[in-house]
Amino acid sequence: MYDTAARYREATRAGLVGLTVNLALGVIKLIAGIVARSTALIADAVNSLGDALSSLAVVYGLRISQLPADEEHPYGHARAEGIAATNVAVVIIVSAGIVGWEALMRFGQLAPAVPWWAMAIATGNVVLKECLFQYKVRVGRRTKSASIIANAWDHRSDALCSLAVLIGFLVVRAGGPAYGWADQVAAIIVSLGVIWSGIGLFRSSANELMDAQAESEFLDRIRDQALTVTGVEGVETLLVRKVGLEYFVDVHIEVNPSLTVDYGHRIGHHVKDRLLAHFQELRDVLVHLEPHRAPDPADDAQ
Repeated sequence: MYDTAARYREATRAGLVGLTVNLALGVIKLIAGIVARSTALIADAVNSLGDALSSLAVVYGLRISQLPADEEHPYGHARAEGIAATNVAVVIIVSAGIVGWEALMRFGQLAPAVPWWAMAIATGNVVLKECLFQYKVRVGRRTKSASIIANAWDHRSDALCSLAVLIGFLVVRAGGPAYGWADQVAAIIVSLGVIWSGIGLFRSSANELMDAQAESEFLDRIRDQALTVTGVEGVETLLVRKVGLEYFVDVHIEVNPSLTVDYGHRIGHHVKDRLLAHFQELRDVLVHLEPHRAPDPADDAQ
């Protein structure tokens, strides 16, 4: 297990890789599209340049998330990462919608043949984008970064869109301009699939912004650790919310009601220290004390 700072570094590095690759691809495809007079390549180039802006937003969001708490933001700035994730999801949905709409508008039009070197660029774009997806989705899952996962799916959507463009190139080259509809059909199918993925990503990141409860397996691990502290008789309530790459915990522990306030307070601090030491992804733990009451035999008799 590595600490939160290391996870932020790895996520930021992945975002910078995406920014660099998208910027380079966008420039190359734009030049190729202009020389080959390919509207599809030019549109794909604009898409890559837009992805570079999305990657920049992700990197900026991750940087803001690491800022310490201040007077205006006593809980820190970690939500900036989730905001970046929702913005990227919206970009994915809108971009896919534009691609699908343009394909509908061009449906049935004749398509000019594209030179082989332009097709080679389109092929390389598909491979690079898929490699970026595989790399970023692994980093996103490892660091639990919603914005990096969203950015990864942005790369997957681009790879699929570029694949549709490539298929259209191949069909037109094999069958002639009359087969230009193949490019439009592939683009429409891909755009619908990408929109569906984008909606899922938006719901996931928005759910995080709404303080959804953490996964049950993670809750069980936190609960088990709290129960190992001497003096803790039980865990009445456990609320864990994900904020950026970190988690905030609210836990109500049960202690012997005859204990002094000072002793109970010390137990609470032991619980907080134990959880923060054992789970490096936790930003803060708030402990509340509840009196532990043994089951009443009269209740069992009823």
